[in-house]
Amino acid sequence: MTGPELFPSLSRMLGEKLQEKIEFRGETTFVILPADLREVAKFCRDDLGFDYLLDITSVDNFGGEPRFEIVYELYSLTLAVHLRLKLRVSEDEGEVPTVSDIWPTANWHEREIYDMMGIRFAGHPDLRRILMWEGYPYFPLRKEFPLEGLPSNMPDVAFSESAPLEGGPFVTSPSTATAKDREPRARRPIEP
Repeated sequence: MTGPELFPSLSRMLGEKLQEKIEFRGETTFVILPADLREVAKFCRDDLGFDYLLDITSVDNFGGEPRFEIVYELYSLTLAVHLRLKLRVSEDEGEVPTVSDIWPTANWHEREIYDMMGIRFAGHPDLRRILMWEGYPYFPLRKEFPLEGLPSNMPDVAFSESAPLEGGPFVTSPSTATAKDREPRARRPIEP
């Protein structure tokens, strides 16, 4: 099957599971329901050869309903074809099934979306914050979150001092030597 044959066959095979097809600037997007995500994802991977999950992103349509969109960027390495799957999630629902067992790279993408937007992924093996600390009460990429941030109590385990730059493995030392000789890997470690 070639790239141009792929999308019409996908439309026929999935039928009612595809809510909408969007063609824009040579890119194809299929909108599906969150309940159909796992079935469509497995079909795309196993039967159509979309073996590479490039990215998962989320969009906050603050003021609109459904408020959130989750966008899956798929790629077939054998066919050199790109496909975008999009699902819409209401703020009340706020949860979609995980695809981390279908594409392992989804694990960290889903954790980031949970951390920054607050959308949960049902069945995720380790759904915890990845950028903010546990217990942080806000979701910084939501549109109602102010640019200057919000005050919150940082736990004692968080870093409070800046890290020193002296003597680290990637810090060069000023000298008259050439750049190659100043590289950290060119220096021998100082023995105690």
